Amino acid sequence: MTRVVQKFGGSSVADAESIKRVARRVLATKQEGHDVVVVISAMGDTTDELMDLALQVSPLPAPRELDMLLTTGERQSAALLAMALSDLGSEARSYTGSQAGVITTGKHGDARIIDITPGRIESALAAGHVVIVAGFQGVAQDTKDITTLGRGASDTTAVALAAALGAEYCEIYTDVDGIFTADPRIVPSARQVPEISYEEMMEMAASGAKVLHLRCVEYARRENVPVHVRSSFSTRPGTWVRDINLTNRKESSMEQALISGVAHDRNEAKITIVGVPDKVGMAARIFSAIAQADINIDMIVQNQSVTETSRTDISFSLPMGDGRRAMETLDALKDKIGYSELLFDDQIGKVSVVGVGMKSHPGVTAKFFSALAEANVNIHMISTSEIRISVVVSAEDVDTAVRAAHTAFGLDAEGEAVVYAGTGR
Repeated sequence: MTRVVQKFGGSSVADAESIKRVARRVLATKQEGHDVVVVISAMGDTTDELMDLALQVSPLPAPRELDMLLTTGERQSAALLAMALSDLGSEARSYTGSQAGVITTGKHGDARIIDITPGRIESALAAGHVVIVAGFQGVAQDTKDITTLGRGASDTTAVALAAALGAEYCEIYTDVDGIFTADPRIVPSARQVPEISYEEMMEMAASGAKVLHLRCVEYARRENVPVHVRSSFSTRPGTWVRDINLTNRKESSMEQALISGVAHDRNEAKITIVGVPDKVGMAARIFSAIAQADINIDMIVQNQSVTETSRTDISFSLPMGDGRRAMETLDALKDKIGYSELLFDDQIGKVSVVGVGMKSHPGVTAKFFSALAEANVNIHMISTSEIRISVVVSAEDVDTAVRAAHTAFGLDAEGEAVVYAGTGR
């Protein structure tokens, strides 16, 4: 008997009928002879509704209490699914993250999994039960407080449980039929990808693709857990995310660059520090302060120093939610650094092309930039890795840039992709 971990997102359990449909799917897997562990998200928009309610009560809710509140959404879904399975004749047990043994760091709102001690899960599986675990949550190792892992982190819970339980694979059920070459809501002609490497999927997730949580892919790669992304609304084969011999794929691709897809992220902002003295150590002082504020930087551009003034401008992009904290941090450094002013722009977005063939195909960069130029899209910033090229463009140009790049690399399919529920997770 093999073990399988199945994760169902909020759009898959949006209402009572959806939960019953998921129960039938879980039961079918159980009847095939598998031990089944289900990780479940909150129903539909429950987490957003709970957050709105919290903000109505308190403009700055205490992080500990906010975690206590937000985790109730997943607990609700888990209990309801257990009831639905019971009505179908299958014994099921629902557990919170802490009951399931998910041990985390103590950072509320963005905790990291330290360990999983699945004793209660093992016992329930041995008794023949389906186990349902509330996703996105755990318990802090030091304080024993309830913690959350960040939005979308039920994926990470599922993969971590699959690794801890020795599951054969982890199924992530969502509202699209797998991984696509672009967001089908923007590019209806996006093609489904039958398989993708951990490395490519990590770049796609980091670049804004929402179908899988970035930490989920990182965990899967580290623990070598195959991830099967499928739709809970159909029986189509989906996409496998797993270890792939990229060298063989390069050789078999002949002369065509292997572009896996085009990702985008609207949750970006840009800060420009104007008139920074062009002296040794200034950049180090700026970005050390940013790092101490626990802010991740994406792209950095420094202009050439103006000879007459010996001053330069430094621009960098960062998550939009960190913009206010970054501006406050830099404002406190103004007297020490002696820059002229700070500029903040949240009307931008990031567009990335990802593929393993880039390193050996220098024409990829030229094709990408030419496609954007032909679409009259101006590039603000550029960043690259071995298998990714990213650009920052105006927010109003994001959709145009995604479609232009997708077409330029020959990724358009003849038919239209199906989006069953509309959220992508």
